[in-house]
Amino acid sequence: MKVVLIVLDSVGVGELEDAKLYGDEGSNTLSNTSYAVGGLDLKNLYKLGIGNITDIKGTPPNPNAIGVFGKSREKSKGKDTITGHWEIAGVILEEPFKTFPQGFPEELIEEFERRIGRKVLGNKVASGTEIIKELGEEHMKTGYPIVYTSADSVFQIAAHEEVIPLEKLYEICEIARGMLVGKWLVARVIARPFVGKDRNSFVRTYNRKDFAVEPPYETLLDNVKDSSLEVVGIGKIEDIFAKRGLTVSIHTEGNMDGINKTLKAMDEVKDGLIFTNLVDYDMLYGHRNDPIGYARALVEFDERLPEIFEKLKEDDILIITADHGCDPTTPSTDHSREHVPVLIYGEKIKKGHNLGTRESFSDIGQTIAEYLNVKPLRNGKSFLKEILI
Repeated sequence: MKVVLIVLDSVGVGELEDAKLYGDEGSNTLSNTSYAVGGLDLKNLYKLGIGNITDIKGTPPNPNAIGVFGKSREKSKGKDTITGHWEIAGVILEEPFKTFPQGFPEELIEEFERRIGRKVLGNKVASGTEIIKELGEEHMKTGYPIVYTSADSVFQIAAHEEVIPLEKLYEICEIARGMLVGKWLVARVIARPFVGKDRNSFVRTYNRKDFAVEPPYETLLDNVKDSSLEVVGIGKIEDIFAKRGLTVSIHTEGNMDGINKTLKAMDEVKDGLIFTNLVDYDMLYGHRNDPIGYARALVEFDERLPEIFEKLKEDDILIITADHGCDPTTPSTDHSREHVPVLIYGEKIKKGHNLGTRESFSDIGQTIAEYLNVKPLRNGKSFLKEILI
C-alpha cells in the first residue's frame, strides 16, 4: 500500500484567525483567484469536494463528493514553505524562523564576501523577478552575485548562468548555508539562477536549488524510511527536508513535469510514500500577483487528476493539500497566512465525508503514519478511522 501526497504549493483556502498579525486579512488564494478571473471550472476537484471547503466561483459545493474534504489550520508560527511542509510531516515550530526585513547585517555580508572572494549586490527585501531586472545587467558586468530576501526566512542568491555557472552558484550557497546559523539562522538559502541578454529578457530557470536547515527531530519521512518502505520526494521535497528521510529524490521542471514523474513513481512504488510538491502556483504566479496564470495552472492540474485516479491501486490513498497561501489578488507579493485544503481519495476512503477544520497540518502526517503502520509522529492527531470505509 502507498500514499500519494501532493502539495499544491501556496493554494490556501482562506485566512487563519491570526492572519492580521501577518498582514494577511482578507486573503483566500483559491477563492479570490476564482473571482478575479471570472470563474474556475475545476471539474475533477469538484468531484472530490473542493467546492465544499471554500467559495469558488465556477466550482460549487458538491453534495455527492467522491472524496473526503476539509481544511486545516497551521499550528506553527510562520507562513513559509519549510514551516508548512515540516508541519505536514509532524514538526511544529513554536518560534518562527528569523527574517531580515531591513536586509542582512553588514558584518554578515562582509564576512560572506570575504569567504566567496567577491562583492555582492542588493542585500534588501525584493521580488525575485524585479531585482534581476534592477541589478541583472550590473551583475553581468561585475560578476557580483545578487543577494536579497523577502518576508520569509530566506537568503536568496541570484546569478546569471553564463556569469556564475550553476555548480559555482551552488558552492556559494553552501558557504552561505554554513554561515547562517546561530544568531543569523535562516530557514533556507536559495540559489536563483536566471538567463537572458538584458533586463527586458531575464527569466529565472528551473535550476533553482534550496539549502534548508535540517528538521529538529524525526519527520514522517524518517519514520517511513526507517520502516524499510520507499519514500520518493518529487520536486523540491529533497531541499525542504535537507535530503533527509528519502529513498529517491526526483528533480522537476514545472507542475506538468511533476505530475508526469508522480505518475511514473506510482507505477514503480509498491509500498511507501510518494511526496510531491507542485511549485508553479507559488513561484510563477502567487509571488507575481498573476491570478490569470494561477487559475490556468489550477485548471491544468485538475485536467490531469483522472490520470492519477486511474493509477491508484486498491490499497492506495491520494491526499491533496497545500503548505500556505500566496494570494495573487492582494497587494502583497509574499505568502499569506491561510488554511490549507485537505482532499482524500481512494477505494478504501469514504465518499462525501466532511473532515471539518483540523487543528494542525500534522494531522495529515499522523494519518499517513498510521495507515502505513510506521512509528507515530510527535505531533498531530490521526483521522484515519474517521475516513476509512
